[in-house]
Amino acid sequence: MIDETRKILGRQNIAITATTVRVPVENCHGESINVEFENDFDLNDVKSILEKAPGVCLYDDPAKNIYPLATIANGSDKVFVGRLRRDYSQANTLNFWCVADNIRKGAATNAIQIMEKMIH
Repeated sequence: MIDETRKILGRQNIAITATTVRVPVENCHGESINVEFENDFDLNDVKSILEKAPGVCLYDDPAKNIYPLATIANGSDKVFVGRLRRDYSQANTLNFWCVADNIRKGAATNAIQIMEKMIH
């Protein structure tokens, strides 16, 4: 996951820590992702970027119990992201939870999307 993120972002020097949790679900995978940025960031700016990102659905309203879940991602080509929060243990760092249907959105689909981006 760390290597794929670096490939997608086109940056080998980005520090990423990720934790994958396996739970008994029909389908899908979920990851807890920790990303360190070069500069400080505004959390609302990050949310705005994710809301506009193709193929990404922001599910992030803890007050209403809206989180990315396997039951939501199952059968979708989109990646669901939520639980965005600052990591106060180090500067310029973000934590979030990410869920996707691993049959429909996985290594093969990502490879094709990277190739298409390189061609265009």
